[in-house]
Amino acid sequence: MKKIVWSFLLLIAGMKMQAGNILVKNVEELIAANKSARPGDVIIMQNGTWENLKISLNCTGTAAAPITLKAQDAGKVIISGHSQLMLGGDYIVVSGLSFKNGFAGNDAIIKFRVDKNQLANHCRVTNTSIDDFNNPLRMDDNHWILFYGKNNRLDHCSFTNKKNMGVLLAVILDDERSRENYHSIDHNYFGFRLPLASNTGEMLRVGVSEHCEFNSRTQITDNLFEHCDGETEVISLKSGRNVVRNNVFKECQGSVVLRHGNYNTVEHNFFLGNDKDGSGGVRIINKGQWVVNNYFYKCRGEGFRSPLSVMNGVPNSPAFRYVEVTDAVIANNSYIDCAPASLCEGSDTERSVVPQNVAFLNNKFLNTRDYIIYNAYDDISGFRFSGNAVSNKVTQALPPGFLKMNLPTEAGSRKPVSTSQGRQNKYVLDSIIASDNTRLVYKLSADAGFATPGIVGQQEKTARDSTGVNWHPKNVAPINPVYTSVSCATAEAFTKLFAGNTKSPLKILLTGNEYNFQFPVLLNRDVIITALKKMPVKISFNQGDDFLFQTKAGNTLSITKVNFDLVNCRNFLTTDTSGSSNHSSFKIQRSVFSCLQGIFFHAAKHSVSDSIIINNCVFNKNKSLLFDFANETDKGLYSVEKLYIRNNRFTANKGQLLEMFRSGNDESTMGPLLHFSGNKIENCSSGSLPLIHLFGTQKSFIERNLFHNTNAGGAIILYEDLVKAIHWLRFNDVVNSGDIVPDKFVQTVANVKSAK
Repeated sequence: MKKIVWSFLLLIAGMKMQAGNILVKNVEELIAANKSARPGDVIIMQNGTWENLKISLNCTGTAAAPITLKAQDAGKVIISGHSQLMLGGDYIVVSGLSFKNGFAGNDAIIKFRVDKNQLANHCRVTNTSIDDFNNPLRMDDNHWILFYGKNNRLDHCSFTNKKNMGVLLAVILDDERSRENYHSIDHNYFGFRLPLASNTGEMLRVGVSEHCEFNSRTQITDNLFEHCDGETEVISLKSGRNVVRNNVFKECQGSVVLRHGNYNTVEHNFFLGNDKDGSGGVRIINKGQWVVNNYFYKCRGEGFRSPLSVMNGVPNSPAFRYVEVTDAVIANNSYIDCAPASLCEGSDTERSVVPQNVAFLNNKFLNTRDYIIYNAYDDISGFRFSGNAVSNKVTQALPPGFLKMNLPTEAGSRKPVSTSQGRQNKYVLDSIIASDNTRLVYKLSADAGFATPGIVGQQEKTARDSTGVNWHPKNVAPINPVYTSVSCATAEAFTKLFAGNTKSPLKILLTGNEYNFQFPVLLNRDVIITALKKMPVKISFNQGDDFLFQTKAGNTLSITKVNFDLVNCRNFLTTDTSGSSNHSSFKIQRSVFSCLQGIFFHAAKHSVSDSIIINNCVFNKNKSLLFDFANETDKGLYSVEKLYIRNNRFTANKGQLLEMFRSGNDESTMGPLLHFSGNKIENCSSGSLPLIHLFGTQKSFIERNLFHNTNAGGAIILYEDLVKAIHWLRFNDVVNSGDIVPDKFVQTVANVKSAK
């Protein structure tokens, strides 16, 4: 036993570089260093790749002398494989680690808890990055960071490219040890989360509905959120007394949502929508929420994603549903060329309780493009409007408390309200401030709009310079792939191109007339398929229910200028069937697809495509469903974010053209989105089934199409929705064809139906 003790002491002594510094070169030395660490010690991880590493730190430092775990050189310690970092001690600092080329399984990557008995307090993770550290399967959800304990800090870190299910960062309040926690999440970079095609795509969530009546007091400050498009909620607050202050949200398809809990504060943030579709602001639910002194620029979200959305509540709502909005303060915000705000949003037979005692003061609406500044979906008598300045180009009739004037057009400019309103508002503002005089950092002003306009132009650069790590680039432009061109005359030669692990993009020129495939082909790289000849390319493939082509997740497929004769082909194309968390995209244009016996495009369950574009193609004499997006039957999930079917001809097809399905009543996603426009559909039939069936599609544009001699006696379009949707049906010609069966969300314009 003495020999073991002496060996352990010699190991520690050998790791000491100098007093307080411990260099560790492997996991055994790291475990030993954690056990022996004393306040003030610095554990230094040697540069290199540490694979399949589980780091558990439960040592104890002090406020004056924390224990530090750091990279030998920041960014040069790579954590890969199946790895995780857990902190369960006091006053521990972790710095300089880079998580990439790995995954964490069903647990978090970084967790401020070792186990249920060992929570972190006064601990800090800084100067660390996580990039594309995703579980391989889309449905294997997990968080990247989980907060427990109290007074922990996450700062100057970068988090990019989360693709699988699950909130990126969550603050847990499951017992008193983690409530009233005063965590700080500051100076971090959150970037590039693609639409998840599901709920749970938030970047940050504080609390859950079960704990929504507790205060968290988490501080979310000075962060940069860029292209965070996972779902409608970029930040979801489900607890009380939290602060969201001085953050920049650039081109995010979502909002800061005060979902549950009371007395949250959203102050001095910058929402830079830059005309991006779906870019939102703040959504308000519950009691005592303050949205004060924020700057909104060209945010173009609608409904739940509006620059400002104030929700209706449910009568006698339990805390975890939709509690009515009361005692809110919405003041000194500037809305520059933003889409209309949404008041009493979600009003329906269930959400019927209108907001009450809402102080709507000294906001500015500088708008040169919209004729209205808000939509009201119910009674707004519970709003107290005063001192709000509005561009005189806005033609909407507004109640007292809005003053139309010639507002300067320069970004961030301010315009004082009239003297009488200024005096009146001063007393109101003094009363608001007195009710909670420690709540705001920036003072409320009797002038209309954002209080510090001079910093607007510099704010994005300031955020970019002061957030994240310096070794992981922000706002990286996508790299255009370099394609290798190859000619291919036979099915055997085509199949061999995808053998092995080579990933370089291919442009395949079909030079043969007939391709007899014996096996399905996995397209495991970015591919362009084209042909020189206008003559039909005959494809033979009839292997049961298999599809000729399957595109591996994470890759793109383009088909252009090919005339396919598919009379001897059963099913043509499917997305990845493995359930991968990687996204794909497709572009099919100027091609002909004739006489297919089965499904043309199949969106496999648990796959996800960012965009699918079908342009200027001809689909002729095919005999089954063409576009199948009805396989994702789990609640709230769907297979494609944006589907564009434009300027195509569909002639003499026997079967449905499009089946699109999204189940459940979840309202947290923007998609699926359908553009079906400029198409000619002639002599097609789908019998008792609708030619186009949209169930749960969130937004659609079906316009300028011709339906001629198509599915007479049946339905050419059937809409079904369980939650609010936006459907534009306009300028279509319907001749000797079936019926359009709308629901209450369909807006029709100048459609023509005739028997000629």
